[in-house]
Amino acid sequence: MKFEKTNLKGNFLVNLEKKEDSRGFFARYFCENEFLAQGLNTRWVQINNSLSKDEGTLRGLHFQREPNAEVKLVRCLKGSIWDVVVDLRDSSESFGKWFGAKLTDKNRTMMYVPKGFAHGFISLEPNTEILYLVSDFYS
Repeated sequence: MKFEKTNLKGNFLVNLEKKEDSRGFFARYFCENEFLAQGLNTRWVQINNSLSKDEGTLRGLHFQREPNAEVKLVRCLKGSIWDVVVDLRDSSESFGKWFGAKLTDKNRTMMYVPKGFAHGFISLEPNTEILYLVSDFYS
């Protein structure tokens, strides 16, 4: 796994390290040891699946305050999204700043959303599907 820091502290793009051969490839979506080595969350209590039937479907920005603040790991399984996070941590040097990236079924890039961040996305294609891991229950 390759972890790419963004301009927001604690926010990462996570790319798969594919092991390819004539059959295709193998890659890990998640590895506790690699996430721990980056100081990232390794406890997930929900895995959610979302389908947006229409291009231009907006979802978010979603945010939960403590004690139910969430970490998310977001991946686009089909189609593409413009995925955005906003730092809402009062004490952060990047408070109020945002970061966005295109996540697609082809690039397989994931967005790591730390606690204290709002998160949302817009579908860029019809029938776009995402899968995301969440560290706390919906409140």
